[in-house]
Amino acid sequence: MSKASALIVVERLKQLDGVLYAFEIAPDIKEQLMEIEKQIRATLGIEVKNTGVEECLKRNHIICIIKDRRFRPPPEPTIYLVADDGTILGQEVLEKDKFKFQCADDVIFLSDDFVVFTDRRPKPGSKEFFLMPPVRFPEVEEIDGVKNVVSCSPSPLGDLLIRKVHGITDDPKLASVLVGFDLENDTI
Repeated sequence: MSKASALIVVERLKQLDGVLYAFEIAPDIKEQLMEIEKQIRATLGIEVKNTGVEECLKRNHIICIIKDRRFRPPPEPTIYLVADDGTILGQEVLEKDKFKFQCADDVIFLSDDFVVFTDRRPKPGSKEFFLMPPVRFPEVEEIDGVKNVVSCSPSPLGDLLIRKVHGITDDPKLASVLVGFDLENDTI
């Protein structure tokens, strides 16, 4: 098999159910995304730490996919509520895990897909933040020659920048996902 390349990854991503577009992010857009993501805050001024985007933007190659609802769910939660002492206070609930949480006595559903843990308390004086961690992307991890794969969702402003640059309509039924990776033959 030939050495992996960003083009091979783009072509593989285009084959996935629910992917409407797949393209590599240019270096200047990468810089703009970094600036946008540093300034994001959630509702009520709670800080958002999108470590998924931070990790993704450290990779040599970043592909963006624009997907619709047919795309598979993430392999693990994409958002947590965390205290700065490290205590996980809440998390996204994936469909496959809903029953487990519905049967638990120590959670309260804030929405259909987010719970807070009633038995966890941060240390006094701790601040809470939303953490969006890097998420695995199995379809890219399995490509020979590809390593250090992470994926994430950019903020709405990051998503808007990407769509604007690529001439893609801002449709609320679509979402973007960034997939960052390195290649074994990359030179630093």
